[in-house]
Amino acid sequence: MALSGGLWFLTAGISVLWWSHSVCVAADDGILKCDELRLGQYVCKVPEINPATQEPVKCANYTAFAPCQPAPNIFCKNYEGIVKNFTGEEIGFYRPFPCRNVNGYSYKVAVALSLFLGWLGADRFYLGYPALGMLKFCTVGFCGIGSLIDFILISMQIVGPSDGSSYIIDYYGARLVHLTINNETFRESQLYP
Repeated sequence: MALSGGLWFLTAGISVLWWSHSVCVAADDGILKCDELRLGQYVCKVPEINPATQEPVKCANYTAFAPCQPAPNIFCKNYEGIVKNFTGEEIGFYRPFPCRNVNGYSYKVAVALSLFLGWLGADRFYLGYPALGMLKFCTVGFCGIGSLIDFILISMQIVGPSDGSSYIIDYYGARLVHLTINNETFRESQLYP
């Protein structure tokens, strides 16, 4: 009797494995998700730029999304999970890309204030640093040296607004991207001749 119970358990186990394998094979039908397409198999639209902030519309949590259209006669699963044959006009997925948080501080205004009125501390008052602005005002810009240093720091976008936001800079303008190195950064060794 124990043998037939063990045989039943073995048969049930094999049946469960076969069923789970067939379900997994049916779920993985070999059709890619649209966001896994290769470059050239889709076209993403240029994001709409807000003229006041010079950042993409609907920028939230430092991320915005652009609609992407798979090329004609491409089969893939769209963002709803539906397999479609695309004609090149339908949206297949939304590609995330980074955007910045801005609160109304203009880069051009900050540089101009630093260049022309930096010795009075106007640049630091504008960026939200009233104590440093008052110190520069009382010491006439640290005798000119502090104004020069502040001008360099502001023009290189090292010193920014006090609330942690970014400057408003033209979207297609000259922006500096600060590169950082952390524990996740891969350093490639160079071969010397």
